[in-house]
Amino acid sequence: MGLLSAIPLIGNVLDKAFGIIDKAVEDKDLANKLKQELQLVAMNNDYSAYEKEIQVKAEALVAEIKGQSWLQRNWRPILMLTFTYIIAHNYILAPILRMFSFGANMPVLEIPPDMWDLLKLGICGYIVGRSAEKIVKEYQGKNG
Repeated sequence: MGLLSAIPLIGNVLDKAFGIIDKAVEDKDLANKLKQELQLVAMNNDYSAYEKEIQVKAEALVAEIKGQSWLQRNWRPILMLTFTYIIAHNYILAPILRMFSFGANMPVLEIPPDMWDLLKLGICGYIVGRSAEKIVKEYQGKNG
């Protein structure tokens, strides 16, 4: 894929799209033309705005990780643990207790769609945050 292989996310998306085109389009000439056009569109886009956005988010996470306040450094893990409890309560604890009639009246905590979105964002942020934390520690070790 050339240039696009340097941008793994875009390369992965294109690979998936190419697979879909191969499965959905029976005419191989048309499929190849569609793949070429898709690759041209991807190559002609300016991804510097996305790169800048990722850099700004990483800097914010690093600032949180290096923060002086315990709450500033730990609010994301606390939130993720709360979400984990709600999910475990609904899909593990409550069903098991109901099965043995211990929790017949145990309520199921409603999970709004926005919470799922926030959970997905939080998991991504946690992964990026942990990576940034390791990078900061390594950087400080080399320059420290």
